[in-house]
Amino acid sequence: MYNTVRVKEDLIYVGASDRRIALFENAYPVSNGISYNSYVFLDEKTALMDTVDWAIAEQFRENLLHTLDGRNLDYVVVSHMEPDHCSTLGIVLDLYPDVTIVGNIQVKKMISQFYGRDVSDHFQAVKEGDTLSLGRHTLTFIGAPMVHWPEVMMSYEPEYKILFSADAFGKFGALSGNLFASQTDVWKTELSEARRYYCNIVGKFGANVSAVLKKAAALDIAMICPLHGPVLDDDLSYYLDKYTHWSGYTPEDETVLIAYGSIYGGTQNAADILASLLAEKGVKNIRVYDVSSTHYSTIVAEAFRASTLVFASPTQDARLFAPMEIVLNELKSKNLSKRNVALIENGTWAPMAAKPMRAVLESMKEITFIGETVSLLSTPQTNASRDDRASLNALADAIVSTLA
Repeated sequence: MYNTVRVKEDLIYVGASDRRIALFENAYPVSNGISYNSYVFLDEKTALMDTVDWAIAEQFRENLLHTLDGRNLDYVVVSHMEPDHCSTLGIVLDLYPDVTIVGNIQVKKMISQFYGRDVSDHFQAVKEGDTLSLGRHTLTFIGAPMVHWPEVMMSYEPEYKILFSADAFGKFGALSGNLFASQTDVWKTELSEARRYYCNIVGKFGANVSAVLKKAAALDIAMICPLHGPVLDDDLSYYLDKYTHWSGYTPEDETVLIAYGSIYGGTQNAADILASLLAEKGVKNIRVYDVSSTHYSTIVAEAFRASTLVFASPTQDARLFAPMEIVLNELKSKNLSKRNVALIENGTWAPMAAKPMRAVLESMKEITFIGETVSLLSTPQTNASRDDRASLNALADAIVSTLA
C-alpha cells in the first residue's frame, strides 16, 4: 500500500526507508538503516525529483502510482546517478515510456553505462543556470560537480524556496514517520550520524562543497530536500554552519580524539592514561576509540569534529599496526587538514610505529605535530629506568597548550 507525505500543496514525498540494510554502499555500518528520498511535483506538468534504491522499489512504485493517480509523468529530474538514487529509473521508464529525463550530459552517458538504455530520444540536457517550467513552479539548475560525483546537479524552486540538494545535507538513519526536521530533532540529536555521513560520503570534496555553499548563500532558501534523511525546514543556519565547518575542514570542538591500536593492552593503557590526564587538566568531550573494534568511518567523523588528534599504535611485524594504517589512510583520502597531531608508539624490542604514522600525516595539509612522541616498551611503566606517566603528562600539557 502507498505511504506518501505531502511536503507542500502540490509537492509529494514518494520515498521510503530501508531498515534491513547493514552496510551502506557495502562499506559503512548503518544500525538504523537509511532513507531514500524522492519527490513529485503535481503542477501543469508533473516532475519526479530522482528515484530510489532497488531495495524499496515496490514501495516507491506504489507511492508514485498513487500520487500521479492516472496522470502522465512529464519529467524525471536526475540530480545524481549513484544507484541508490537511480536503480529504479527503469521502473519509471517502463511505467511512463514518454517521460522526458532531465539531467546534465553526463547523466545520459551514465544511464547507458549502468542500465544499457539509450534514452537519446527523450533526454533533455541541462546545465548550470538552465530552467525547467512546470507551470506555477520553475526549477533552476545548480551545478554541483564532485559533490560527490561529477554529474551532480541541485535544483532550486523559488515559489516554495526549496533547494533539492542531492546527496548534500543528508544523514544515515531511516525515517520514523516524521519527515520534517521541525517534527523531530533527529538530525541534531544524531549529529554524529549526519557528520559520519558527510565526512565519509562527501568529505573528500570539501572545496567543491564550499563552492556550492557559496551559490546557495545567494538563494532565499526556506527548505532543503535531501536524498537521505529528514527534510530540513527550520533553523537552516544550523545545518549550513555545520556544512561550512566540515567542508572547510575547520574543527567543531577544541578537544581531543585519541585513536589507538592495542594487541595486548599496553597501548590501550597509555591511551586511557592520557585521556584521564587531559580530563584532569580541564579538557572536555574527549573521545577514545580502539581502531580494531570501531569502524573507521566513526573515527574519520570524530577527526573532523576534534581539533587535536592523538594516534597511538603498537609495532607489528616491524611495521605499523594494520587497523591504524587503514584509519590514517582513510583520513588522508578524505583530505582532512588543519589539525594538531600527537603520536604514541609501542613495541617490545623495537618501537617503530611513529615513523610510518608521521609519514602519512606529513603528506596531508596543515598538520602540526605537537609534543614529543611517547615511545613505550610493551606496557607503560614508572620505575628507575623510565617514567612513561611523566612522558604522557608532558604530552598532555603540550596538547592543552594548543587548545583555545
